[in-house]
Amino acid sequence: MKLKINMWTGILDIINCVLFAVSWPVIFGTAFSDAFSGSSLTSGTGTFFYVMAWAGVILNIIALVQSKKANISIAGPILGIIGSALFGLTAALAFPALVVLIIATVFTMLQHPAKNAETKTEK
Repeated sequence: MKLKINMWTGILDIINCVLFAVSWPVIFGTAFSDAFSGSSLTSGTGTFFYVMAWAGVILNIIALVQSKKANISIAGPILGIIGSALFGLTAALAFPALVVLIIATVFTMLQHPAKNAETKTEK
């Protein structure tokens, strides 16, 4: 059984990987621009990345609950929660978050049955 929530969670994790990879240059570029223009766009830019990270945490929690109910391995959603939360706590953890999210995406998209799931064997 394949769950659509796992597909969408995997897609958001991939999007967050790209966003987290570009977050530092974007935030530093915005801060540099703010220094010369007198504007204050940096906080809004940083907030966008944090909102995306916490949206990833929420979606991965939903995928975890749904996968548990459907006897699908929960390794992907757990790793997705960890990866998104790493960035959500501080952007300084962008690189570890990327690595964990890439692994999470693979496990989430595979949707293997859980190890404790009963398999029906024909006699």
